[in-house]
Amino acid sequence: MSTPHPSQSVFDFHGRPPLARALPLSFQHILAMIMGTVTVPIIVVGAAGGSLAEQMLLIQISLIASALATLIQLYGVGRFGARLPTIFGVGFAYVPTLVAVGAQYGIGGILGAQVVGGLAMILVGLFITRIRHLFPPIVAGVVVLVIGLSLYDIAIHYMSGGVGASDYGDPQNWLVALVTLGVVLGVSQFARGFMKLAAIICGIGVGYALSLALGMVDFTPVREAGWFSAPRLMPFELEFHAAAILSVVIICVVNSVQTIGDLSATSVGSMNREPTTRELFGGLLGNGATTAVGSFFGAMPTSSYSQNVGIVAMTKVVSRFVLALAALFLLVAGLVPKFGAVMTTIPYPVLGGATITVFGMITMTGIQLITRDELSARNMTIASLALALSMGVYAVPEAIGQLPAMLQLVVGGSPIVVAALVAFTLNLVLPKRSLADEAAEREALARAMAEEETAARPARRAEAS
Repeated sequence: MSTPHPSQSVFDFHGRPPLARALPLSFQHILAMIMGTVTVPIIVVGAAGGSLAEQMLLIQISLIASALATLIQLYGVGRFGARLPTIFGVGFAYVPTLVAVGAQYGIGGILGAQVVGGLAMILVGLFITRIRHLFPPIVAGVVVLVIGLSLYDIAIHYMSGGVGASDYGDPQNWLVALVTLGVVLGVSQFARGFMKLAAIICGIGVGYALSLALGMVDFTPVREAGWFSAPRLMPFELEFHAAAILSVVIICVVNSVQTIGDLSATSVGSMNREPTTRELFGGLLGNGATTAVGSFFGAMPTSSYSQNVGIVAMTKVVSRFVLALAALFLLVAGLVPKFGAVMTTIPYPVLGGATITVFGMITMTGIQLITRDELSARNMTIASLALALSMGVYAVPEAIGQLPAMLQLVVGGSPIVVAALVAFTLNLVLPKRSLADEAAEREALARAMAEEETAARPARRAEAS
């Protein structure tokens, strides 16, 4: 009896299509994720005051961690991994918190806190069925909205040339940044197919070419970089600080909510079904393990990539073989230091012009999440108060200058922590009322006022006479 041939369909999760068909589809995912993966370590190292060598090291290990995180989610290792068509990698959602922690405690402080943050993700996975209801769209949406808003100053600093640069604010920097931004907008709005997906890379390419013409690019790091380098255990000494740990744990727990949303969007959008508890459980455990273990090699925390979720939902291409090719590309790129060195030569104005649109989209994603719930007075109170307190303290950090140093870092270092705590607490405390309940309450109040007015009329008439 002959064994059946494995499926070659790109619409089958276990399908293994020919390379000629799989590679172009995989290229879409590479284009969507590659710049986000390398930009995060560049931003974090800059905030932590790290060296160029440390920047190259973090870019390499971030690429490798993203590749391994994706492969674990696609194929699974024991109970770890969702086994869904999803891409994972170093995500922008962590940036504001990592920047705040890095500025205070350096890269070692980030990585030490990240170990605990990864374990917190695993705990969320273990208890997912019991705590999922504690993070409705109104809570997750507020946090995502604040993440987007808190990234804007990073983009503007980059467009100006980078904090501390001798030519900060130079018109030449703004020229390069605005040309890059213009190309990203033009390609994203008017191009089709692969080009539309490659809008950010197209913008960076044009901005980079303009920077070359203006003499803004230094290729010394590329000449000095080697051709192969394996990851090293403990390239940084891990440091454990209570304030840093609390901040990172909160954002890791919040990111777990985003992971649940992305896994749900993947299965619903491409497979026409809700994810099983086993898939959510495995996805969160896999992400937590990658984040915790990656800390010992210098990798930033990982999360699901919403942009790649969108590609899967749009194309319905769910073959894990296609997505695994994208992960293998990142793995090879992470083992070649010259690739990381090329990334470090991209001028800050180019990165700023390319990423400000990404940060804006994160903000809009938060708004979409908030409006997924009905905009009742209760939900509007949660969103408005969490937004006002988080961004208010972020804008005026001296207002909490008399608080203990640890509390200052937790509360003032990143507005995400304040937003998450306020939204989470209010969601638990405030009574839940639907729009229908509020309308009925207003109608009852109006009726009572009308009856009171009617009852008072005879007395007023008598008084007038």
